[in-house]
Amino acid sequence: MLRATMRETLFHLERSQPATLQAQIREVLTRAIAAGRLQPGEPVPSTRAMAGQLGVSRNTVTLAYQALVSEGFLMARERSGYFVDAQAVDGLSTGPQATEPRPQSAEAGIDWRARMVEHCADDRLVFRPADWQRHPFPFVYGQVDAQVFPIAEWRDCVRQAMGRRWLDAWTLDRYSEDDALLTEEIARRILPRRGISASPSQVLVTLGAQNALYLIAALLVGRNTPVAMEEPGYPDLRLMLARRTDALRQVSVDHDGVMVGAALEGASILFCTPSHHYPTTVTMSLERRRALLDAARRESLVIVEDDYEFEANYIGAPLPALKSLDEDGRVIYVGSFSKSLMPGLRLGFIAADEALIAELRALRRLMLRHPPGNNQRAAALFLANGHFDVLVRRIHRTYRERWQVMSEALERHLPGWARSPGFGGSSYWLTGAEGLDAAQLARRALDEGVVIEPGEPFFAQAGAGRRNFRLGFSSIPADRIPEGIARLRAACDAL
Repeated sequence: MLRATMRETLFHLERSQPATLQAQIREVLTRAIAAGRLQPGEPVPSTRAMAGQLGVSRNTVTLAYQALVSEGFLMARERSGYFVDAQAVDGLSTGPQATEPRPQSAEAGIDWRARMVEHCADDRLVFRPADWQRHPFPFVYGQVDAQVFPIAEWRDCVRQAMGRRWLDAWTLDRYSEDDALLTEEIARRILPRRGISASPSQVLVTLGAQNALYLIAALLVGRNTPVAMEEPGYPDLRLMLARRTDALRQVSVDHDGVMVGAALEGASILFCTPSHHYPTTVTMSLERRRALLDAARRESLVIVEDDYEFEANYIGAPLPALKSLDEDGRVIYVGSFSKSLMPGLRLGFIAADEALIAELRALRRLMLRHPPGNNQRAAALFLANGHFDVLVRRIHRTYRERWQVMSEALERHLPGWARSPGFGGSSYWLTGAEGLDAAQLARRALDEGVVIEPGEPFFAQAGAGRRNFRLGFSSIPADRIPEGIARLRAACDAL
C-alpha cells in the first residue's frame, strides 16, 4: 500500500490550561504518536507551519521540538526538518484495521397516494434545471468542475481496485462491514485535518452525508423527540425530521453561527453546520462553539455536526471541528466526499462513539448492507496514494481565485448584496434589494444563460427568504464569472 509522505494534521491548544505552551505542544505531539496518527519516520509540521497554525512564536515550537528530540520522540534531520523517531513507537499499537413487459396488475388503477402512510414529495425544492450544464453561467452549488478533478489519477485507482489483487475487497458481500482500508484512511488522514482523533471502529461509511443524516435521524428521532435545526437550513434535512417528529424547532443563525439560547432548552438533538453554515456560509466562531458545547452539557443535548465542506477552508486558519472540542462524546460528526471527489460517488462517513457506530451499522445493514465495495476501495486507494491531498490543494487554489473574482464582480454589479464566506467554501449568499423576488429573478436570469438558486426553500416558513439567493462557483470557470454576474444584474434591472 502506497502512502503520501506528508499529511496535514490540525493541532489545537487550550490557552486556559495551566500548562505552558511548550508543554502543551509536546503533549499533543506525543498523543498523536501514541495514537498512531503520526507514524515512525513521518515528518511533523515544520516549526514555521506549526507556529502559524497554533498562533505561537516559532521559538516556542522549536524549543518544544528540541525537547521531544532529547526525549526520543522526534529526530532532527539537517535541512529536512523533524521526523517521528521509530524507537518512540516500538511496542505501541497503532490501531486497526430490454425485458418483456410485466403483465398489468389485476388491481389496475390503484390509488397509490391513498395507500401511502406518508408523502415525501415536496414542491419547495432548490431550483436547479436538469440541463444546468448546457447554460454558460451555471452558478449552481455542490457540483464538480471536470477541469479541477484529477481524472487520470482516479481512473488509475479504479483500475487498481478492479484488479485481481483487490478482487475480494469489492466482490464479496461484507454484510455490515466497510472497506478496512477506507475507514483507516478516514481515521488517519481525513479526520486529523479537522483536529479529530478517532479509530477506524468509530467510523461508518455512508452513501454521502444525506444518508448519514437519515441514519442518525432514524435511530435517534422519534415522534415526540424535541429536535432543533438551523434557520435557514438544509431543506432535505427539514423534510427528513418533519416526517419523524412533531417537535421540530428552528434555531436562528447570526454572524457567529447558530444562536445559543431559549430555542435549545429542552431539545434532545441539534443538527448544525458550524464550519460553513448551510446556506449562508457563516462560520461559527470559537467562542460560540464553546458556548454551544456548554449548553449541550447543561441540556444533555446531542449535536450532529455536518461538516459538508471540510476540505474547502482556504481563507485564514481553519477552526477546529466542534467534535474536536467535545469532551463528552456528545457530538456526532458527519463528513462527505461529494464536494471534493464527486457528488455522484455518494460516499460520506460518520465519526462517533463506538457504541453509536455499532447501532448505526446495524441499521444501515437493514437498508443497504454497505456502500458499493468497488467505490470504497477506489476511494481508499485515492486517499492512500496521496491524490486527495493534491486535489485539496488544487481546490484551494482554484476556489480562492473564483472567490476573489466573484467578490469583485458582485461588488461592481450588486454592491452590498453579498455575504462573503469567512473561511472559504464554494458559494456566496446574497440578500437582494427590498421587494426582490429571487424566484422570479432565477426564471428571468435563465433566459440569459445564468443559473442561480433562490433562497426561499432554505427557510421553514413559506414566503421567508424571498430576497435571498445562492451563487455557487465550483462548476464555473473564473473567466466566465464577471460576465455571468453582469448578466444577472441586467436580469435584475429587467424585472
